[in-house]
Amino acid sequence: MTNKDFIAQLAQRTGFSSDDTQKMVNAIVEEMGDHFQEDDAVLIPSFGTFEVKKKLERIMVNPSTGQRMLVPPKLVLNFKPNVNWKERIKNGGTE
Repeated sequence: MTNKDFIAQLAQRTGFSSDDTQKMVNAIVEEMGDHFQEDDAVLIPSFGTFEVKKKLERIMVNPSTGQRMLVPPKLVLNFKPNVNWKERIKNGGTE
């Protein structure tokens, strides 16, 4: 699904114009990004939780050369879906 398709479907569901819907989606994404920069988790009820997690530094081995390399720690964005969504996806999208 493209952004254009998503915005069109969301606009149809909410009754807002496509421009207003695009502005709302952009505002939501920007606000979430601001919270991720502050290491805050973002909980969306009935959907799931987005949170920033720190991956520890580790040693990686190149399988072709056998060379060992140190991979530095980094921050990654993690999503944990709501239990209901996990079950729906697990069951192939049916409830």
